[in-house]
Amino acid sequence: MTELLSPDALVSQQLDRALTLPARFYTDPRMSALDASAIFARSWQLVCHQSQLAGVGDHVVTEIAGLPLLVVRSDESSIRAFHNVCRHRAGPIASCDGRGAQSLRCRYHGWTYGLDGVLRGAPEMGRTPDFNPADVRLPEVRVQVWQGLVFVAIGDVPPFDDFVAGIDARLGAHRSLEGYEFHHRASYDVACNWKVYVDNYLEGYHVPHIHPSLNSLLDYRSYITETAEWYSFQFSPLESGDDLYGRGEALYYFLYPNAMLNILPGRLQTNRVLPRGVDRCRVEFDFYYAPDNSPEVQARRAKDIEFSDEVQDEDVTICQDVQRGLASGSYEAGRLNPLRENAVHHFHEIVRRAYRHALANA
Repeated sequence: MTELLSPDALVSQQLDRALTLPARFYTDPRMSALDASAIFARSWQLVCHQSQLAGVGDHVVTEIAGLPLLVVRSDESSIRAFHNVCRHRAGPIASCDGRGAQSLRCRYHGWTYGLDGVLRGAPEMGRTPDFNPADVRLPEVRVQVWQGLVFVAIGDVPPFDDFVAGIDARLGAHRSLEGYEFHHRASYDVACNWKVYVDNYLEGYHVPHIHPSLNSLLDYRSYITETAEWYSFQFSPLESGDDLYGRGEALYYFLYPNAMLNILPGRLQTNRVLPRGVDRCRVEFDFYYAPDNSPEVQARRAKDIEFSDEVQDEDVTICQDVQRGLASGSYEAGRLNPLRENAVHHFHEIVRRAYRHALANA
């Protein structure tokens, strides 16, 4: 661990003299396990929007740091999250998202749990000595619903109010995210470390060079990036035709360590960057829109989706190129631009702190 996390690489850096994280933090195979334990198991994780859990029994499945999870609306007022691991012989309780389940049934041997996580039935176990189904329950993890978004935590995490402090005031009542409805998910498998993708998201420095269409919508000279304790946000005046977003503001929030909220007039898009190995990640784009099925709105949504795909394809290409550069042996670390890459520095500082904690407790 000391070889990988050398103390000199973990020293906190001032923005005006900061270097990037060293290349090995993106390429060493040992980083996958370290990131799982030091970062993902110790952070709030976005899993879905409450509109995807509108009815009792609606559920989504996910995984955090190798732990399968099942998030379910257990009653009209409660959303709960359980380990998606049967207490019998570790089979999956649910394999995919679903609607209106009356119970949670393991597909391996049929053990069935209530929506409260308590075992209700176990086939052919009735005569087993000292076996009481009511004593068996799925382990539960914390859930927090904020702005209609559902977060879970499996380990020690900061207080949720600290995690999102100041965002509600910045959004204001007219841009509440609660009223949106889930539209669809687009997933991209990217041949890069998850931190490469996050780094790319956190700066508009590359926009004039990589995203010509996006650059034409944003005012790069007025593009501002600010940081808070656990998140950063980028914003710019927006100029587009009425058939796309119209005028207003483009607002991009990054919630440490791997969630993004892309907020444009009439649309919320969330991104989750999920590690799939040291040089692979999956990015899940979930699209949400205000309820309106008029032909004009439908046409605007189609253009939004097409535009998003174009920008994402450009990001995938450059992130994969960067991963190859990091793995080439030619690069160790580079100087950050204090004006344009302050959010990258902010992210790297939180990552360094997480690694220092892991090293101290190794």
